[in-house]
Amino acid sequence: MTKFIVDAHLDLSMNAMEWNRDLRKPISEIREREKNLTDKPDRGKGVVNFEALRKGNIGLVVATQIARYVAPTNPLPGWNSPEQAWAQTQAQRAWYAEMERVGELKSITDISSLEAHLQDWTNTKPIGYILSLEGADSLVTVQHLEFAHQYGLRAVGLAHYGPGRYAQGTDATGGLGPQGKELLKEMERLNIILDATHLCDDSFWEALDNFKGAVWASHNNCRALVNHNRQFSDEQIKELIRRNAVIGGVLDAWMLVPNWIRGKSTPRQMNCDLNKLIDNYDHICQLAGNANHIGIGSDLDGAFGTEQSPFDIETIADLQKISILLSQRGYTQQDIENVMSGNWLRFLRKVWA
Repeated sequence: MTKFIVDAHLDLSMNAMEWNRDLRKPISEIREREKNLTDKPDRGKGVVNFEALRKGNIGLVVATQIARYVAPTNPLPGWNSPEQAWAQTQAQRAWYAEMERVGELKSITDISSLEAHLQDWTNTKPIGYILSLEGADSLVTVQHLEFAHQYGLRAVGLAHYGPGRYAQGTDATGGLGPQGKELLKEMERLNIILDATHLCDDSFWEALDNFKGAVWASHNNCRALVNHNRQFSDEQIKELIRRNAVIGGVLDAWMLVPNWIRGKSTPRQMNCDLNKLIDNYDHICQLAGNANHIGIGSDLDGAFGTEQSPFDIETIADLQKISILLSQRGYTQQDIENVMSGNWLRFLRKVWA
């Protein structure tokens, strides 16, 4: 019997609007259409579409809006003004709305819509999505957050890669500054979840010190297993556990095996399979003393495909294999249910109560 799955991190609208993928089409057709393109590293290798989500019984996802502002000195891809970044997230929002109109997706924003969706779900129904903002750069002002909350935004990660307008992200250093603290206050007022993923160490500790609301980490693994600032240290994991957070295990191969060389390493050559995810789960469970703080946050459409996914993933439907692997490692049935969906659902019920 397939388990109901919550995946707490997918970049669906980025794939639709920047990668130009029609997620209603079969994976084979999406790959075929991209096979001669070279503009993105994962062209022709995507693993996420609506059909695969339904096949995997992935009935609820946390889906992102994402658009980075880049200063003139920032070499990362992004938009040259916060206003352009905001407009990009609004195009992404329009795509979600259109997918709702055609019956592919359903917006989940509160306890009643959550419970109704869980009650109704079969894999022929619209997939539930909770809207999250990955990196806050596109919020032109702190006041933009209230408008975003009105259209359904329920979680915010303050930063992504590099320096940000509200916090510093992966590979950057430094704290929040006054604007970041002001944004956290507004998130608290609106009951918006803080996503601790991608915060650099300085910003992570400062954000948690300045935020009294609910915190999760939608897609993050362990620094003890792959030593990189994108991963959480044991001290960070312990603090998240103390804050009743759930941490979503992420399936980007370089975060699962050490010494991965982008563009050169292959999943098979590095022996990167789904067991590496379970190693991260085990590590967090040892620190927590239970399995109540782990879940799935696959990021399987986050600018990589089969070339940088565990080799036992052909499409996102293969997330079902996680329950078998957990069972083989001695996790109880209750623990397995919690990892596949229960921990995220408990978290949401508490936040939205």
